[in-house]
Amino acid sequence: MAADQQNHILAFFTAMENQGGHIVRGRTRFPRLLLIGQSSVPLCVDALKAAIHEAKRGRDIQRYRDAWECIRIAAPSEPEAQWDEAWVANTDRQNKMDTHRLETELKGYKNNLVKESIRIGHRDLGEHLESIGDLGGAIETYTKMRPDASTQYHILDVGKHVIGILLQRRDWPSVLANVSKVVAGNADEDQKALQPYQKMVSGLAHLGSDKYYEAARCFLEVGDPLVCQQHNDIASPNDVATYGGLTALASMDRAELQTRVLESSSFRNFLELEPHIRKAISMFVNGRYSACLSILESYRADYMLDIYLCQHVPLLFSQIRNKCIVQYFVPFSCVTLESMNAAFAKPGESLEAELVRMIKSGVLKARINTIDKLLVAVSTDPRIAMQTKGLETARKYEKEALERIRRMSLAAADLEVKGAAKKGLPSLGDSWMDESKRQAGAGDTAMT
Repeated sequence: MAADQQNHILAFFTAMENQGGHIVRGRTRFPRLLLIGQSSVPLCVDALKAAIHEAKRGRDIQRYRDAWECIRIAAPSEPEAQWDEAWVANTDRQNKMDTHRLETELKGYKNNLVKESIRIGHRDLGEHLESIGDLGGAIETYTKMRPDASTQYHILDVGKHVIGILLQRRDWPSVLANVSKVVAGNADEDQKALQPYQKMVSGLAHLGSDKYYEAARCFLEVGDPLVCQQHNDIASPNDVATYGGLTALASMDRAELQTRVLESSSFRNFLELEPHIRKAISMFVNGRYSACLSILESYRADYMLDIYLCQHVPLLFSQIRNKCIVQYFVPFSCVTLESMNAAFAKPGESLEAELVRMIKSGVLKARINTIDKLLVAVSTDPRIAMQTKGLETARKYEKEALERIRRMSLAAADLEVKGAAKKGLPSLGDSWMDESKRQAGAGDTAMT
């Protein structure tokens, strides 16, 4: 790849004012560039250079060190591969001075007992600690804003700051918990305004927790892409389209994909930003499974460069491929392995080993006829299934009937069933008798 082509591609990640710059705006800009530098061979050097410059634009020394460690190995002859001791020393000194100044101002606010000033002091200190990379201190400082938050806007501001730190730390359970707190305290109109932010953050948390169906539902309900653009420091509308489309394709059946994705009036606007996602889903719904997989495979390299999606690409693609194979086989009772290989296998390779794994795991209900090279469906006898279900229903009914008869008999006999007393604890009668004996003994002693 020529240098001008590399720079043209890298411009998508480095331009600050155009749409590409918005996609990587905020603190996620650096980790995106660093991931590209660590993962992409053609863009490695240019992405690491951009990461170095991005780190120097900020005040996080550890970020600069991480990027420098990579570029000094990848391109030791580049000027950016030389350790900038002067910048590190000046930045470290300035960080310490600003930290001391903000802590002193916060102490003064606390002495004056002005709640609003204390809240702003905690916010400024937290934002400073976040900018220098002290995420633990930042989240602790943001949490201290809660007692001084007097309005709903203040509570929302605290929640967003805390969630921003948790997203950077990949603490997905805490992200979901804090999103619930933020949404629970707002009125219905405020909840509608918060829906894009809530669904986007919840979708990322579910995606990080490998809960793809829940993630798909959240991304499909984000709403208007224009409102989503306001939170592009977390994820862009293009990201929402990609995450929502892939997770839906991996976890939803054909009917849900048709109604909740392709026919969705709100998510259709997101799919227009990533037309290949819409095309892949349409191919799956229309039964063109090999074309669907081919489209996704052509974008696999791009997905591997996404900070939220990269570690889930193998599993998502595996689930989508399994669904395609299963759906391809559903209309038939018997399919030749040759036709399966033609539809899903790479040239010169066989699909038999993959089919065996799917059968063993229970994903594919079939058996392989190795003599005739056939994949034969295993269909359960409807009569046996009906008899099994009938017997199970009869046993359940008999058990419930016996319990009802026993309860009616106890009520008719005016009897009560009491649980056994806990071991190691005296009954009420025993403790009362012991107490009476002690009181009587004490009275005799007093009379004597």
